[in-house]
Amino acid sequence: MNKVKRYLINLLKKSRTQQGFTLIEMVVVVAIIVLLVLIIAPNLMKQKKNADTKTSDAFKSTLQTQVDLYKDEKKLDGKVDFTTLHKDKYLTDDQFKKSANYDVNDDGEVIAKSSPAK
Repeated sequence: MNKVKRYLINLLKKSRTQQGFTLIEMVVVVAIIVLLVLIIAPNLMKQKKNADTKTSDAFKSTLQTQVDLYKDEKKLDGKVDFTTLHKDKYLTDDQFKKSANYDVNDDGEVIAKSSPAK
């Protein structure tokens, strides 16, 4: 028991005498972290842009499907607007709001507007 007591006392004394990190060590660690962030950040921005593009394409495809479905069910030819699709429950409220960035041409094809409204 006496041995354990001496070991614990020595352990406590050691922990009090240990020094912390030097300023140089801390600066090196911070520099490494900054370099990692500089390497990773552009890649994250590229991935976000890629995800936004894919989301936009998927939504455009959804709108096109709803336009085609409406035209087939109503036996229509030509242009259909999103207000009509929303009124007839082919588009949800959220989809209708997002559809402001798109238009339907005379052939019934959904196209993105040149300057999307946000």
